[in-house]
Amino acid sequence: GGATSVLLPNYAEPSRSQILDYLFKPNFGASLQILKVEIGGDSQSTDGTESSHMHDSSTVNLHTGYEWWLMKEAKKRNPNIKLYGLAWAFPSWVGNSSGDPFKFPELTARYLVEWVAGAKSEYGLDVDYLGIWNEKASDSNFVQVLRKTLNQRGHQGTKLVVKDGGLDICNTLLNDKKYADAVDIIGLHYPTDFQDFSASELPP
Repeated sequence: GGATSVLLPNYAEPSRSQILDYLFKPNFGASLQILKVEIGGDSQSTDGTESSHMHDSSTVNLHTGYEWWLMKEAKKRNPNIKLYGLAWAFPSWVGNSSGDPFKFPELTARYLVEWVAGAKSEYGLDVDYLGIWNEKASDSNFVQVLRKTLNQRGHQGTKLVVKDGGLDICNTLLNDKKYADAVDIIGLHYPTDFQDFSASELPP
């Protein structure tokens, strides 16, 4: 994410393949088990700008950007690697130019689900995990709509990760059962956000 691998597709061989092997080949190098990629939003996200699969509400283009290529290369080396998609930004039309992707939940849900569906239909890739918004807010109503939309499109196996932030989401879910029921995984942004809640730490 954050366009950190934007230059990799243009590396000369054999350097490019060697880097990919070190990243994804099982029992070799990093041997990554999860590949988290950015769902491009036509916005500068850290180290570059990721192109969106939907520049407008009526056109889906599944040949933009390089994340598709990276996911395919990862799967080629490790068919069991898990794929995780997360948006860093959204095109302005997603929120009807309001700047708030949660204001029109059906619109934003369709945008994300088109990406999940396209990964499968165009590239044969199953997206295992889908996040909400990198380092930003989440929203109960939106997540419920997103879960429903995924199910309606046949992507019941894609698990929702909420949210890309701190532990405060745990209390939010504790007080909102419908929200909690739509969520599969708690996602923290930094390793330092983690706290040990193992049984050994709980009072008797």
